[in-house]
Amino acid sequence: MDATRRVAPMGRSLANHLASLNREIARLKQAIDDHINRHPGLRADRERLLSIPAVGDKTANRMLAVLHSRKFTRAEQVAAFLGLVPVEHQSGSSIQKRPRLAKNGDAKTRAVLYMAAIVATQHNPHVRALYTRLCAKGKAKMAALGAAMRKLVHLCFGVLKHQTTYQSNWAGSC
Repeated sequence: MDATRRVAPMGRSLANHLASLNREIARLKQAIDDHINRHPGLRADRERLLSIPAVGDKTANRMLAVLHSRKFTRAEQVAAFLGLVPVEHQSGSSIQKRPRLAKNGDAKTRAVLYMAAIVATQHNPHVRALYTRLCAKGKAKMAALGAAMRKLVHLCFGVLKHQTTYQSNWAGSC
């Protein structure tokens, strides 16, 4: 009985702390949205990113931050910056490990892109075509998802570079 009386105040304290953290998260999300809405260029770029199927608010905000943080001239630079390039491990003819992603960028941005890539394999025609083609060739599903993440980065870079919305019927990006 004495232990339950001690646990109840701790539970209330934790619940209050979580509520406070959730309010702070909501306040920061609102501040980010307000900042983007105050700048017409950022707002337009965000709308362009949101036109890509599978790119939601979180992915669009992350990609805005990445793409506006440096002067990238090619989509491959962005992919390398985020660590979405395949790295092969070979030594002569005896050691040949499976390729993996470089992972030298921001892990949280890769996590957001991973979830977006999962959605994109179902709802984005360019990413779905790439994913099914790689799986049909015998690539592992995780390797195909890594390629889908990279494709999403290329699409995000493309819509911002060309200042146009996503076009699902554009054959040049496949």
